[in-house]
Amino acid sequence: MILVVGATGRVGGMITQRLLADGRPVRILVRPGSHHEALVEAGAEAVMGDLKEPSSLRAACRGIQAVVTTANAAGRGGPDTFQTVDDEGNQDLIEAAAEAGVGRFLFTSVLGSDPDSAAPLLRAKGLTEQRLRASGMPFTITQADAHMDLLIPLVVGIPLGRGEPVRVIGDGSRRHSFVAQQDVAAFTVAALDHPSAENQVIPIGGPDPLSWRDIVAAVERELGRPIPIESVPVGERLAGLPDFVTGLLTALEMYDSPLDMSQTAALYGVELTPLAAWVREAFARAPAA
Repeated sequence: MILVVGATGRVGGMITQRLLADGRPVRILVRPGSHHEALVEAGAEAVMGDLKEPSSLRAACRGIQAVVTTANAAGRGGPDTFQTVDDEGNQDLIEAAAEAGVGRFLFTSVLGSDPDSAAPLLRAKGLTEQRLRASGMPFTITQADAHMDLLIPLVVGIPLGRGEPVRVIGDGSRRHSFVAQQDVAAFTVAALDHPSAENQVIPIGGPDPLSWRDIVAAVERELGRPIPIESVPVGERLAGLPDFVTGLLTALEMYDSPLDMSQTAALYGVELTPLAAWVREAFARAPAA
């Protein structure tokens, strides 16, 4: 039995669906009021719980052979913060899994995670990685680069819908290996039982390093019209975007992350999604002018 924490999120849902399609028994940790009915209908066993409630985590881990967690507090509010969910919640989950004798713990992290980072999400991810390495459990950490599905709709899609310029932090030339979330899910499922993945950190990216100017150009080609770009100085907030997104984009402006994914994709049998294909599907219904 595999426990998926974060199954009602985008990547967690994709992972759960892939596992169920492979005939794997899956238990999902869900909170009251979450929309998990489709996963239960597909064959998942749902247990109520919350990363902020350690006793529920111990109950969820009983009889589990592997844990996969994608849960994070991004976009939430109230008591759900990077501190309470990504930091303390994941710490409690690791302890519950170790206590239950779980045979593999797979943590979906992000490229650039660092326990000393000024960005709360990157800091929490880095702390969780440290704790997982020290837990004594067999583990796999996947570090995904920037998610196409998360950032492109926010940075490009929202301004387009409003008829505004696309605003990027810096000059938009930093290059990162933007990756489709379906590919993150595919790598996660493939790594779960792969002998090469045990006690390893696996950086995950797309097929090509891309700058924001590359991405905007791809959307321009798809829509058949020019898209104006405005540069925003580092440290200035991007209006209309959540603070955690501005923080993440600011962190991405500090470095380049061009990954060569050819060997990793071949090893895990994942066919990477090119930017043009992702843009074609994502912007298919956008007006051409």
